[in-house]
Amino acid sequence: MLPYVELETAPNPSAAVIWLHGLGADGNDFVPIIPQLNLTDCPAIRFIFPSAPSIAVTVNGGYVMPAWYDISGRELTDREDMSGIHRSASAITELIEQEASRGIAYDRIVLAGFSQGCAMSLQVGLRFPHKLAGIMALSGYLPLAQSLALERSGANKTIPILMAHGIWDAVVVPERAETSVELLEKLGYSVDWHTYPMEHSLHPDELTDISRFLTRVLA
Repeated sequence: MLPYVELETAPNPSAAVIWLHGLGADGNDFVPIIPQLNLTDCPAIRFIFPSAPSIAVTVNGGYVMPAWYDISGRELTDREDMSGIHRSASAITELIEQEASRGIAYDRIVLAGFSQGCAMSLQVGLRFPHKLAGIMALSGYLPLAQSLALERSGANKTIPILMAHGIWDAVVVPERAETSVELLEKLGYSVDWHTYPMEHSLHPDELTDISRFLTRVLA
């Protein structure tokens, strides 16, 4: 089981959000923003913030850091680390199953992620065999895109997807995210797409959109 930070907005949660960090961060990264979200119209939510294992990352000169998978080049989708993505997908799936075993229905679970975490939330959520509440994909892209059409789950063909990106993002360039949105829409998914005047980060208006999304899919 991946190590994780757990935060509940109130006792006896009936919903869960599994939030995946970006490259080089850990499970503490997004904990501070939860009090900034307006979740007054949501039921009690259990937030799970897992930490990725530390691995050598090729694009960073082999430096060892928390990462969901290796990155070989700046283009992100060149020589994708399929085995690393699948390994992390299995670990994230284990977290979903843990929440189900704790009494949270699958369709009350949201997968969320930033950057690499965004990629993993899309990778897992679109292929998960049970209907989930939604996917919140921030400042990232769709990995292993060519296999999605064959591997996607019918249970999540109508899953609500929020995708958000900075127009000045130099880490995951906006065109990469836009291509992902286009591919998802071509496959019939409905994507709630937002952009903000920011780089590879979070914007105050984005927090408002996150609150609205969580309220919509979990209220």
